[in-house]
Amino acid sequence: MKIDWAFPKKVLIVLAVVGCLAWYPLAVYGTREILIAVAAGALLATVNVLLGFASIEYCQGKSTTVFFNVVLGGMGIRLLLMTLTIAFLLMVLHLHTVALVSSLGVLYSVFLALEVLFIHKTVSNKS
Repeated sequence: MKIDWAFPKKVLIVLAVVGCLAWYPLAVYGTREILIAVAAGALLATVNVLLGFASIEYCQGKSTTVFFNVVLGGMGIRLLLMTLTIAFLLMVLHLHTVALVSSLGVLYSVFLALEVLFIHKTVSNKS
């Protein structure tokens, strides 16, 4: 199985661009607590999208039924794991709520768009 590294490269580019855009406000207004929460949200969103990529790559060359079962089932599992992780980060580690949810929300939205485009490209190339 050959892995297409274009998608992870796009994820890293998005992460770098968002990091550059967020650098100034975080440097000026961010406390240590906020920076940790923003980094945790970014890490969680990045791990989530890379797990999605791994599930899509795993399905390359498999039947459409297997593809959708793994991808859609994987989405459900990833959402459950993210919910549990967010609950742990907020309730146990007491991270800054707004910073965590904001960074996670922004990156999750951008990464979700990338993931949908990647799935569309994968399904289009398959047919």
